[in-house]
Amino acid sequence: MIKFTPILLAILYALFMYRFSAWRTSKMLDEQSTELADPALKTLIDKMASALNLPRIRVHIYEIDPVNGLAAPDGRIFITRGFYNRYTQGEVTGEELASVVAHELGHVALGHSRRRMIDFSGQNALRTALAMVLSRFIPGVGAWIANMLTSLLAARLSRSDEYEADEYAAALLTKANIGVSHQKSLFEKLEKLTRSNKGAAPAWLLSHPKTAERIKAIEALEAKWGVSGTRP
Repeated sequence: MIKFTPILLAILYALFMYRFSAWRTSKMLDEQSTELADPALKTLIDKMASALNLPRIRVHIYEIDPVNGLAAPDGRIFITRGFYNRYTQGEVTGEELASVVAHELGHVALGHSRRRMIDFSGQNALRTALAMVLSRFIPGVGAWIANMLTSLLAARLSRSDEYEADEYAAALLTKANIGVSHQKSLFEKLEKLTRSNKGAAPAWLLSHPKTAERIKAIEALEAKWGVSGTRP
């Protein structure tokens, strides 16, 4: 029984962290967000809602500066104030910002948002358990190896989710007659918008696929669905 104690403790830790992280995320978003009220963006979002046979899609502005979109575990969609400011300054078009909303809707529809919270807690538990076990056999570097292995796992899962959300967004944008050209043009802008220096890191270590790979995947979908952009 004693040899299983680290694993049991890790599982209990994961359950606690999941509950705590979900509560903290929801509270933080409630305190730092307001519902989007931009008429032009609302028109585009309403087109996507109609394509999904929904009465409306609520999008909120999350009052932080980094350029990002977010799908909360409870299903709400957020655009950061920094991203919205790039739109009002003309650096991002309304259609490009709508593609971000479509992407985040994909995370919700495909269950990524809730699963990511669970995965995050599970990875912390796995990291803790591995560190305990490996440190017994490889003192000094066991914790480092555990951290590396769980980081690689998290990156791989995240990249898979991003491709799936991209495909969902492409299908939705096509059905809503907005088109995927704006999705691809935003991909080309993202590195500059986020001032990312991740390009120097190996692709398999990144949480998001590389820009060229994301665009190539969208173009493959366009070819698969035909010139009209209508999904079979």
